Amino acid sequence: MRAGKFNHALGRGLVVIIVDDDPAVRASLKFALEIEGFTVHAYATGDDLLQSELPAHGCLVLDYKMPGLNGLQLLDRLRAKGHDLPAILITSNPSAATRDRAARTGISIIEKPLLGNTLSDAIREALQVYTSH
Repeated sequence: MRAGKFNHALGRGLVVIIVDDDPAVRASLKFALEIEGFTVHAYATGDDLLQSELPAHGCLVLDYKMPGLNGLQLLDRLRAKGHDLPAILITSNPSAATRDRAARTGISIIEKPLLGNTLSDAIREALQVYTSH
């Protein structure tokens, strides 16, 4: 396996779920992560995700600033419904309050612009809960 690539054998049944209201960001993240070997489902809003069936295993990638629910509010709703998928928050210039709330929630923040392999590396790390024994 080439360094930096996702091991497909370990990835069976693992899904990356992107929620971002910007169609260009959503499409580019989906494309880039699929090239890396991830199975990706993308949603425009938190409400769209809440109305769908979530996989048993995977990683959430949530934009913070969206119409309706922001990324942390969406995560709160998912946790209240019993979903405990690992999550990553993506945003530009997060405030100290946002950083504090994310830290209390146990969610990592990756700042936009998303450079290099920062996001895919964070997703791989989050998915380790399913692939390491």
